[in-house]
Amino acid sequence: VAITTRLLVSHLSGIRHYEKDVTKVKEEKEKANRAFKLTKPCQDKEQKEKEGKGIEKTDSVKLRKEQEGEVKSQNAKPGRRDKEFEQEEYYLKEKFESVIESLKIFKNDPLFFKPGDQFLYSTYGFTLLSAVVERVSGQKFTDYMLKMFRDLDMLSTVLDDNEAMIYNRARCYVYNKKGRLVNAPYVDNSYKWAGGGFLSSVGDLLKFGNALLYSYQVGQFKNTSGKLLPGYLKPDTVAMMWTPVPKTEVSWDRDGKYAMAWAVVEKKQQYGCCRQQRHYASHTGGAVGASSVLLILPEELDSEAIDTGLVAPPRGVIVSIICNMQSVSLNSTALKIAREFDKEKWAQ
Repeated sequence: VAITTRLLVSHLSGIRHYEKDVTKVKEEKEKANRAFKLTKPCQDKEQKEKEGKGIEKTDSVKLRKEQEGEVKSQNAKPGRRDKEFEQEEYYLKEKFESVIESLKIFKNDPLFFKPGDQFLYSTYGFTLLSAVVERVSGQKFTDYMLKMFRDLDMLSTVLDDNEAMIYNRARCYVYNKKGRLVNAPYVDNSYKWAGGGFLSSVGDLLKFGNALLYSYQVGQFKNTSGKLLPGYLKPDTVAMMWTPVPKTEVSWDRDGKYAMAWAVVEKKQQYGCCRQQRHYASHTGGAVGASSVLLILPEELDSEAIDTGLVAPPRGVIVSIICNMQSVSLNSTALKIAREFDKEKWAQ
């Protein structure tokens, strides 16, 4: 078979994640699909009711739903364990000198399916991708990335190196089996720099989000008399990165599809006065003792403003959340925050 970099970056390569048993992975996927099919009829019924009334749910109904969700969240057992974090390879303590060396963890394992046939999120797919970058660039992947972070002015983004003295490095926490907070166990992330081996700050992630949003939008501003500098990436490159790829899925937002290293929800509205989907791109992060999200909600630009040069990119809302706690779901919170800021901006 042939595995391309595009298949790797969209998690369609067939390379395993932390779970080595293909039977267990297939069972989990089937279970998730069954659960989705069971909830879909309820969603369809709800949609039809809204269509019949010609209006969205009232604020009181929305509020009740949100309150019910909060109660469920509060009543959830604090020590709940994410099954993924039960995988042994999350807790590797071996130090690897290069990404090429770390390929030995999975290079002899069978593919779970033919590349391009199915979506399977794979950190090791990104380890292989980093090896490609290392060979093509002719330098260590970590050196290549640190230079890029400097270009992006992300000076607080560094390798999660246990030996180095890193200013303001946070302590990480997990819940134990009794539901008590304890220090996260010692791990060495040198086996997966690309898939979860960097430390950053909220400020640096906002810079990263703004650089991408600027690159995405700068090509739309025509009459600027050369006043705008080019983006870090070409507009077409970011548009390609944020284009949903067929056969993919996103666990943290059922409206979304996976694109190239980003989850993307496309702009969509099927019926008047009914539910609207706004275009946004996001990605969550999970590590031993930490959780994060970066969400980019581009502004729907007015053609007149673009043509007259009254506004300049980046235009939109960027939300970054990092917490030193394991298995915290953050995407929906980030989306709510982004929508509130977006709503406030349009109200002014």
